[in-house]
Amino acid sequence: MALWDQLKERAADMSANAKTQVGKFKNKDFASASMAMCALIAAADGSIDAEERRKTAGFIGSNDVLSVFPASELLERFTHYSGKLEADYDFGKVEAIQALSKLKPKPDAARAVIQVGIIIGSADGNFDADEKAAVREACNAVGIAPAEFDL
Repeated sequence: MALWDQLKERAADMSANAKTQVGKFKNKDFASASMAMCALIAAADGSIDAEERRKTAGFIGSNDVLSVFPASELLERFTHYSGKLEADYDFGKVEAIQALSKLKPKPDAARAVIQVGIIIGSADGNFDADEKAAVREACNAVGIAPAEFDL
């Protein structure tokens, strides 16, 4: 099996697992952490352009994994975090990481958020080095070894 086929299969398995996990953690902290993760992925290269914002917002609204939350609520939180990252990347990143760190005492929820980040980072078919670095930082924020996700 080609490497690309293995990656697609693994992403599909992770997506199905993530939806099951997300359903278990339907609460405000999890929703905020998920949207902080999405904003960090969108801003992984240091900025969020209008196209990235539009694509990420569209993905959030249509993604099966996140469908357990009202799309309007998720988009509002994504807009909040991405706005903070655009206004001042470093301070916005601190706020996003703080939202993620609220899941540190809940390792199953934290793993599900990390999976959401990987799925979003991989959605365009190119999980690049900046996106991987953002997910690694998120792993560190929630106390999970990045190696657990092959990062």
